[in-house]
Amino acid sequence: MDFSYSDEQQMLQDSVQKFVYSQYEFDTRRKIIKSEQGYSTEYWSLFAELGWLTVPFKEEDGGFGGSAVDLMVVMEEFGKGMVIEPFLATAVISGGLISELGNAEQKQTMLAAIMDGSLQLATAYAEADSRYNLASVGSSAQKQGDTYVINGSKVLVLNGPCADKLLVVARTSGDKFDRSGLSVFVVDAKADGVSSLAYTAVDGHRAAEVHFNNVVVSAQDLLGEEGNALIALETVVDRAALAVSAEAVGAMDCLLKKTVEYAKTRKQFGVAIGTFQALQHRMSEMFIECQLARSIVIMAAMKLDTDASSAEKAKAVAAAKARVGRAMRKVGQESVQLHGGIAVTDELDVGHYFKRVTTIENLFGNTDYQLARFASL
Repeated sequence: MDFSYSDEQQMLQDSVQKFVYSQYEFDTRRKIIKSEQGYSTEYWSLFAELGWLTVPFKEEDGGFGGSAVDLMVVMEEFGKGMVIEPFLATAVISGGLISELGNAEQKQTMLAAIMDGSLQLATAYAEADSRYNLASVGSSAQKQGDTYVINGSKVLVLNGPCADKLLVVARTSGDKFDRSGLSVFVVDAKADGVSSLAYTAVDGHRAAEVHFNNVVVSAQDLLGEEGNALIALETVVDRAALAVSAEAVGAMDCLLKKTVEYAKTRKQFGVAIGTFQALQHRMSEMFIECQLARSIVIMAAMKLDTDASSAEKAKAVAAAKARVGRAMRKVGQESVQLHGGIAVTDELDVGHYFKRVTTIENLFGNTDYQLARFASL
């Protein structure tokens, strides 16, 4: 099989890579995290100008093509810079749901606004006791004439504090764990009855807990057919899992390089610690883990771009997320240990990479969950 990038993908990679290395330095990222917005509006506009916000979308939706490999290319480079902007929450997850479920008018209005950088979105799907089960939804949306009334609470709403609109997964029929009966609604983030608790996660990304108390939305705010949103949600979350796996590959690549460089300069007993065979073996194992992780992410991305069945695609993503999860733990912990105490200081980027990959390991299904899922498919 040919694993090389096309000319367009190579240009895309070069574009993102140039931005990360020339404009997204570690100190710049720290300043962005501490800002009131939590991300750079200037850089977000640049993403739109350079066409990166079109990457997750199909050509018929006005996008770059919607290829999983294209998305992988962008996310791996973002991982190297620990990019904080809400590309995943707005373009990949929320934009993906609109693309999967929305009607022509909804797509034309919202997808165009995402791609030109004028619309920030967040998807509220996870609940406190859902434990990665997308069908576990207790939030309800009761139909009353031409409106729906939404009640419930959501946790870990990525980009929740900055979103203009929320895509809310609520149950319109059935019991809590039923696969049928789930619907997605577009809700204004400042609508009456919507309240949120915003916070900055350990990796610097913004998220929120969002509560809905008798929030009224019109029937026109329903995405797709009532009660049939779960398959689309599973498809989008799998795509997001692939995206963060690719991001982790980029972050691990930086952790490996920084660890090797440090081992060449840090001296103990009068010699560089990189000359100690035991440490060389540990860094070699880090390299192997990075290569295995990159290979399985490429495999999963290529599988998503084929006509394989949904079960085969889900199995490929589960395998990738589980394998990358193991690699993240190994590479992250080894990097911190080989750097010593300095690795956990706020001034060194190694600790921040470790926090990000640790967060990724728990997003969209942790290693244990994905292993069990893989075995069941």
